[in-house]
Amino acid sequence: MSLTLTPNLADPDAAYAALLAAHKGLSEADTQALNARLVLVLMNHVGAEVFAEALRLAREAG
Repeated sequence: MSLTLTPNLADPDAAYAALLAAHKGLSEADTQALNARLVLVLMNHVGAEVFAEALRLAREAG
């Protein structure tokens, strides 16, 4: 399975702003917990195969 690596959001700036807004006012611990929950929700949505590929690509990029 290949991941979509080209821009795939109609309004990426709005999506990023929504992500930042979700973190507004949270402590560092609460921000980390939100990120973990978000990853788990998205991981469940895309499934094990896609998540494994995304994880591999993210590790290679960083």
